[in-house]
Amino acid sequence: MADMKAFRDEIDRWAAGGPDGTAKELAAALGLWTAVLLEGPSDVAAVEALAARHGRDLAAEGVCVVSMGGAMNVARYAGLLGPPGLGLRLTGLCDEGERGFYARGLERAGAPSGGFFVCAADLEDELVRALGPERAEEVVRAEGDLRAWQTFLNQPAQHGRSRQRQLRRFLGTKKGRKIRYGRLLVEALDTERVPRPLADLLRSL
Repeated sequence: MADMKAFRDEIDRWAAGGPDGTAKELAAALGLWTAVLLEGPSDVAAVEALAARHGRDLAAEGVCVVSMGGAMNVARYAGLLGPPGLGLRLTGLCDEGERGFYARGLERAGAPSGGFFVCAADLEDELVRALGPERAEEVVRAEGDLRAWQTFLNQPAQHGRSRQRQLRRFLGTKKGRKIRYGRLLVEALDTERVPRPLADLLRSL
């Protein structure tokens, strides 16, 4: 039986210059109609966690959530998954600072840009602001990262920064931490305080 992980692996191989046959076969077998293009795996974790909180199985609904491995790859992935390639409907998130780059990349790929929702800085910043720094720090403590957090705060580079900026930076200081907290921060949110770009994305699916 086809599974979403196998499809995503094939898409990555295709994006790296491999053949497209298996990806096309898996897309058909999975009944895919939409691809959610995200910059990295932490964004994937957050989107999938929010969908799960709403009782939704995106894979069963024909939606594939894809990590592009960086915003610079948007034209490539849009070309493979969108109208020029597999013909899937495209949507996703982008950062405010990269909005123009996304628009140009999607245009080069011959894909529409209207389905993308913009985060002010990035998704982690949106989540920390939605939770508030105090609640976000509670999540850090609950995860057993209090000592690492305190050590981080003592670094001279963090002095004078707002707590929100410190938290956002902390999430990116260790491999795998952003992915883990992408899910945890979403799970800690009150349902009425989901950041608008993330909420709008889920409603569009």
